[in-house]
Amino acid sequence: MRKHNLAFIDIETTGLNVIKHEIIEIGCVITTPGLKVIEKFELKIKLKKIKSAEPISIKITHYNKKDWENAFSLEEAIKILSEKVKDCIMIGQNVSFDSGFLEYNFLKVGLKNTMHYHKLDTISLAWAKLHRKKNITHFSLRELCKHFDIKNECPHDALSDAYATYKLYKKLMKL
Repeated sequence: MRKHNLAFIDIETTGLNVIKHEIIEIGCVITTPGLKVIEKFELKIKLKKIKSAEPISIKITHYNKKDWENAFSLEEAIKILSEKVKDCIMIGQNVSFDSGFLEYNFLKVGLKNTMHYHKLDTISLAWAKLHRKKNITHFSLRELCKHFDIKNECPHDALSDAYATYKLYKKLMKL
């Protein structure tokens, strides 16, 4: 695992149901194993089923038609992601949610997930290192950023959350 680049990935969706809802945005920060940033990118994805979107999800993700005018199709976005994260280890805040949506959508568009099969979850890492601290009662990205004095410029923006996750991971690895 030590020789693989890391891909800090966050997705935004139109709801919580992997089959019913869509990925609206993918944010990614790719680093070396030593945590030097190689690339940061964001992929906005055109919605096909806006009527099935949860209104609260649309609000939280700051979706508006204008900002998504030049968005990628799902197929284009997944292909770009696949090429950029080849052999990377995925790291995420609640990684099972994001990886579940990504796996489903890789299958949906008929592309192979090129990431390494290992994944790391910053919630699990934070729990392992911080669960005895009485002042930490929640392990959300927002609360952990607050605890470590990490500024997340635009919460629920995929790239901003991916970058905050990267900064959180660096802090956790120093403990």
